[in-house]
Amino acid sequence: MTQMIQRPVATAAVRKLTDAGLHPLLARLYASRGLASVAEIKTDLNALLPPGELKGIQSAASMLADAIEAESRIVIVADYDCDGATACAVCLRALRSMRAASVQYFVPDRAVHGYGLSPSVVEALAGLEPDLLITVDNGIASVEGVKAAKARGMTTVITDHHLAGDELPDADVIVNPNQPGCTFPSKSLAGVGVAFYTMLALRAELRERGWFDAEHPAPNLGNLLDLVALGTVADVVKLDANNRLLVRQGIARMRADRMHPGIRALFAVSGRQAGRASTFDMGFALGPRLNAAGRLADMSIGIECLTTDDPARAYNLAQQLDQLNRERRGIEEEMRDQAQLKLDSLQIDTAPAISLFEPEWHQGVIGIVAGRIKDQMHRPTIAFARANEDQEDGELKGSGRSIAALHLRDALDLVTKRHPDLILRFGGHAMAAGLTIREKDFQRFRQIFAEIAGELLNEADLERHLETDGSLETGYMNLEVARMLEAEIWGQGFAAPLFEDVFQVEKQRLLKDRHLKLQLSKPGAVFEAIRFNYAEPVPSRIRAAYRLATNEYQGVASVQLMLEHLEPA
Repeated sequence: MTQMIQRPVATAAVRKLTDAGLHPLLARLYASRGLASVAEIKTDLNALLPPGELKGIQSAASMLADAIEAESRIVIVADYDCDGATACAVCLRALRSMRAASVQYFVPDRAVHGYGLSPSVVEALAGLEPDLLITVDNGIASVEGVKAAKARGMTTVITDHHLAGDELPDADVIVNPNQPGCTFPSKSLAGVGVAFYTMLALRAELRERGWFDAEHPAPNLGNLLDLVALGTVADVVKLDANNRLLVRQGIARMRADRMHPGIRALFAVSGRQAGRASTFDMGFALGPRLNAAGRLADMSIGIECLTTDDPARAYNLAQQLDQLNRERRGIEEEMRDQAQLKLDSLQIDTAPAISLFEPEWHQGVIGIVAGRIKDQMHRPTIAFARANEDQEDGELKGSGRSIAALHLRDALDLVTKRHPDLILRFGGHAMAAGLTIREKDFQRFRQIFAEIAGELLNEADLERHLETDGSLETGYMNLEVARMLEAEIWGQGFAAPLFEDVFQVEKQRLLKDRHLKLQLSKPGAVFEAIRFNYAEPVPSRIRAAYRLATNEYQGVASVQLMLEHLEPA
């Protein structure tokens, strides 16, 4: 059962924000999200947190500058998701703009190399004879991979944002806001954010060394912020003040048509308007198309799309990514149906945690399936697939998604402490994690994970709560306000506005047998509304939680209510 709860609003903060000139509705929304002054609504890049407090960043900048001056061979070790792809693109473009003589990148194959800088990745890179490896969005758990790299004489610079394990890799330098001893105020930087900060520090170091001159001026790294915004939103990190600033600046460049050809092409193939770019576009249109390459094929398609300056080639690559995303959706839908049947047969809705496995599942899509089941059941969920599809009783790769009340990585750490032989490898953070177990141990893991989740969660934690911003005055339910809200920066930890009201249902019908289209009214107004993936008829009066959105059809724009939840009034 879902319980709607209104966010508390600090009246004094609302008054202060309104007096400073903020729209009254925005003042109320910002105050309910913890902001108390316009100084916290930063829009200028000068307000960005300085790089200096990131532990290791000066050493990283110095090593990279040495490598550039020595014309060393640099290889970026990327990751196969949107955050990793954008981080790789940021480093590749930045290093080339700073005249690095030899820069290449390598994306691990998840089925062959596993995750991160593994020994097999180092082996695969041997032919390139790199002098320096720089990891992006990975590396903090690459203890054995760094050993293998050092044994071959490679300098290793780790840039990552994931939580550190009990043992850090013996890298030449690590830049990670979440490593022990780092005092950087924002712990929520995405991998692309860490990469961007590292490039800022490198530019400063090269500037001090006199590397730039009139013929070769220092590059404007602000031009990379469209990539930073995309990776930050797509990785669903918390949009704290610093991340909101990065994202706001990146989206401003998209809206002004000052974006890279690959970003522009991704907008085109997804049917979205770059001139009205939003965090929704990043999270649900562009990001999934890049992620599809890493899930089903080779993320180098995505990285090439983000790094080419040829618009025609960018569009061709974006079309490939769009086709992969269509294939991904088909596979995901089939897997989700199988997961639903399994849930029904196991009667697992009362369990505190869910673990699922089917031999034919594709390991590139299990994270999405885990997320969908987690959202549906409001339980921490891990979906498993075979690490090698042709090998029975070998290893299983798992991808987990959690609810707010359970820190998933800590829960898996507790599993390993009590049962050291059960999990072969794991890593991640509070809301998402990956792990490897033996197929023969799946049932045992399922039971132990559920038991530990049961210890860490109470009954109230397993009840779904939907935070809303209360009722929205009818006078604000118009196109102007909808566009104002869409122009703001919302996301993880800074939730998009969600209102709740009681409506009279005037009309209802099904679209494509799966989406409920409604006409709703409240005193003085009638609204079009839609509830996706909901096929049940509703009573004549409902209480609904909804987002205010714009809908364009045949060139005419109108307000539409996107229903997130509904129940009889």
